[in-house]
Amino acid sequence: MDITELTASLRQDLANAAEVGGEGMKAAAERLLLALDPALRLTLMDALSQAATEIGAQLPGASVSVRLQGREPVFVVEGAPAPQPEPAAEDAPAFDEEAGEAVARITLRIPETLKARAEALAARRGQSLNTWLVGAARAAASERPHHSGASFTGLHGRHMKGWVR
Repeated sequence: MDITELTASLRQDLANAAEVGGEGMKAAAERLLLALDPALRLTLMDALSQAATEIGAQLPGASVSVRLQGREPVFVVEGAPAPQPEPAAEDAPAFDEEAGEAVARITLRIPETLKARAEALAARRGQSLNTWLVGAARAAASERPHHSGASFTGLHGRHMKGWVR
């Protein structure tokens, strides 16, 4: 993050304000600005560090800190999961091509192992995970599910039937 622009902007604002007091005030403001530059940078660094701490508190399993590279602060995030890519445009059409309906966006929370299996199945079909999930949901919600005829007694003695594609 380049804070040089921020300090330069503050320096210019103070110089403009000092012009009202004449040449003597302007010269004094310039000397004061040179002396204040390190303090201003330290204050900005402190504000950025506080922001990093607050942001890190909102990210489970991650820590955010601010470090100096040369004279400029840099945010460092450690322990955060890799960002998930947004679905490609062809994976999220503006409308459902079959029904002419608008597409809704949802958040789906599933176990990591199930997600990995679904990604592998999608990759085998040459599809994105989003496209594969839409197809699976569409098949599950169809009015004509493919019944396997299989029937068994499941947990807690309940009689269960399933469908297989």
